[in-house]
Amino acid sequence: MSESRIVLVADDDPNFREIVTEVLTGAGYKVDPVSDGQEGWEHLDARGADMAVLDLNMPRMDGLQLTKKIRQDARFKDMPILLLTIRALVEEQVAGYDRGADDYLTKPFENKMLVARLKVLERRILK
Repeated sequence: MSESRIVLVADDDPNFREIVTEVLTGAGYKVDPVSDGQEGWEHLDARGADMAVLDLNMPRMDGLQLTKKIRQDARFKDMPILLLTIRALVEEQVAGYDRGADDYLTKPFENKMLVARLKVLERRILK
C-alpha cells in the first residue's frame, strides 16, 4: 500500500527531518522533506502529497497553522496528518486534534511506531 504514497515531512530540525525521511523511505514511502510550514504549504499547493508528518514548532508557519490550512483546502481536507513534537502536554495534543490532526506522536519515539501509526492512518483514511 505505502509504495506509491507521497509523504510530506515538515520539520525545521535538519537531523530529525533526515531521520524521519530515512525511516519512511525504508518503509516504502516516497518522502518530500521541507524545512518549515510555509515551505510545506508551498510544496503541497504546487505538487500535492498523500499524507503529512508535521512538526509543531517551526518558523514562518507552525504545524498547527499548517494543519488548519490543509483542512481548509478542498484538495487536501481528507489528507492524513500525523503531528510529531517534543510537546507532551495533553492541552497541546488536544489543540492538534482540534485543528484537524489525525494522530500525534511525541519525540523521541521508536521508528517502528512512526511507521505503524502512518500505516494505520493510510488504511483508515486512504482507501
